[in-house]
Amino acid sequence: MAGTDDTVADEDALFVLTAVLMTPAQFPSVLGDDYVAACEALGLEPYAEGYGLVLGQDGGGARWTVVVEDVSLVAVAIASWDCGMEYDLSPDDRSVVCALPGWPLALAVAAPGVPEPHDPEPDPAAGEAGPAPLTPPDAEVWGAAQRRLGADEIAQQWASWREQIDDGTAFGRTGGKTPEEEGSQASGDAAEGDAGDAPRNAEGDGSGRHPGVRRVLEESLAYVATPPPPGRIRSAFAPGGARTLRVDGPGWSLVARTDDIAFVLLDEEPREVLTIGRGPGLPGLLESLDALAARPA
Repeated sequence: MAGTDDTVADEDALFVLTAVLMTPAQFPSVLGDDYVAACEALGLEPYAEGYGLVLGQDGGGARWTVVVEDVSLVAVAIASWDCGMEYDLSPDDRSVVCALPGWPLALAVAAPGVPEPHDPEPDPAAGEAGPAPLTPPDAEVWGAAQRRLGADEIAQQWASWREQIDDGTAFGRTGGKTPEEEGSQASGDAAEGDAGDAPRNAEGDGSGRHPGVRRVLEESLAYVATPPPPGRIRSAFAPGGARTLRVDGPGWSLVARTDDIAFVLLDEEPREVLTIGRGPGLPGLLESLDALAARPA
């Protein structure tokens, strides 16, 4: 493999553009609601140790996603890049599990000195049995992948979304209702890479309980009794000793801070964001979910 500083194209080299982790605690949500589903989308066994996904171009400019077993090496590279440091990510060939055509994520960069990114030509030896090129989801439509990407965006831009919800809504100044009764609707564009407009609070279904919110809370509570597949609940660091939770289920995604409120996105509500105020029941539910969550090492 080669870094992006190389200027002479080598047909057999992979010019690395970026990398992502593929573990129960951290995986591209675009691939599935949990780690097992994400692995299935790439034809991988859901090993607990996980994988690293290295995205790059070959000497002809074709897009490739190389799956490697050396998770620690990929984690070090990502941490270095996040700190603005250079790091030559060159996994040993023995750690390579497979090379998949295409990219599962949209990248705005390309390797210098090679043709523009494009899907590789099909392998004649594989025929129709060869894997179709991986492609990022269409940002112009709404579905499960876009819903999960929207939830990721809210988690990353929590402060921007949270400041648009007034404390009266957030902390349930409505006579001590249950979390279900605290469900209110905020409209905003949750498409990939866009935090959207200022939320507009609404009453949900007229009783203060949005049916989608009720379903999410019921299914989240069911996770406490029967833990879901690995990665369905993930927990990450948040300021002040809190945790950021990402929880997914059939047709829904939840983003919450253990010391604050929760946001919900639904497949049936395109680009709508529902808020769950911090009523008396929400803190305990979030604490229970956090105890089950997969956490980055």
